[in-house]
Amino acid sequence: MQRIEGGCLCGAVRFVATGAPKSVFWCHCQSCRRHSGAPVSVFVGFEHSAYQVTQGEIAKFASSPGTVRGFCRACGSTLTCETTMLPTEAHFHIGAFDEPRRFEPTLHFFREEQLPWLHLA
Repeated sequence: MQRIEGGCLCGAVRFVATGAPKSVFWCHCQSCRRHSGAPVSVFVGFEHSAYQVTQGEIAKFASSPGTVRGFCRACGSTLTCETTMLPTEAHFHIGAFDEPRRFEPTLHFFREEQLPWLHLA
């Protein structure tokens, strides 16, 4: 069974996910841009039962109706996004994984909000 670990920049929060992810996708929405500080976010989705926080705690912030974003309270690292549209899943920012190259995004969400100068294959 696939097992992949990750965490925040300072190491206060660590997590492990097992099995295949539900999805790996680009999100171009303005809310994700503001949360991450990046022009686009890439998420890896896992069922809640497929991951566990092994150290520390993911702090949560209700960023908009139906959306809760997770981060490290100590260093501020962006970690997760959860929505009521997919209530059984947590979406981890790909950069929070120790080996992000193991995942490749296959879908785009909110493509209509993509920045015009961002060119992706």
